Amino acid sequence: MTDSAIRLDDITHRHTPGAEPALDGISLRVDPGETIALLGPSGAGKTTLMALIDGRLRNWSGAARVLDEPLSSLRAPSGAARAEIGFIFQEFALIDRATVRQNVLNGRLGRTNAFSAFFGRFSAADTYAADRAMADAGISTLADRRADSLSGGQRQRVAIARCLAQEPRVILADEPVSNLDPARAADILTLITDAARQRGATVIFSSHQPDLARRFAARIIGLRDGRILFDRPAGQVTDDDTDKLYRDAPAPQGDGALRLVV
Repeated sequence: MTDSAIRLDDITHRHTPGAEPALDGISLRVDPGETIALLGPSGAGKTTLMALIDGRLRNWSGAARVLDEPLSSLRAPSGAARAEIGFIFQEFALIDRATVRQNVLNGRLGRTNAFSAFFGRFSAADTYAADRAMADAGISTLADRRADSLSGGQRQRVAIARCLAQEPRVILADEPVSNLDPARAADILTLITDAARQRGATVIFSSHQPDLARRFAARIIGLRDGRILFDRPAGQVTDDDTDKLYRDAPAPQGDGALRLVV
């Protein structure tokens, strides 16, 4: 069993040469099964950090290991390594003309025979994983609906189910509740964290909402200007900590990482 699910040592990255660092000397350890919130203003480096862990970020310095596999700053991880990392995107990234079931089964592509999957021939294990994920996400009754017929909340649940069907050992969720009211936000974070706990998966989610971070994460990492300002158990993060994190923060610009990764 691995000692750390994620280990980063002195990671630095600039989106463009000569720019201010988007990640500036980041070092951290994440234990298997931990649930961690990345907290900080827009542009703090949250999305960039998750892109690194997901293996999509290039041209960084330092050392990184995910699930005991070293990451390279020059090339993508192997397909087998990528299958162990699930990502829940803000934009959902669904295939609109496909059914809910087909979208969720796409989460199995990294774990099944490529030739069979191309023709939509998934194994019984794939089907079971997809059905379980849809049940956990509360969308079993929508299985035959096209994705473009769904509400925004339903589409979000399909994206989560697709990630769960992948059966990843690490789940990354980029601002999964940024546009939701408090009740719906709590429902979505309950879904993600409960399903991950049942599967023994590690979770890292980013947020702008300190109250939700304290409620759903065991540990909170506060990021500002690409640096870690604090990293401690959620119950020890004070209002003064979060005030310092957001005080005089620049207007939202986004991390920009996804425009630059390959």
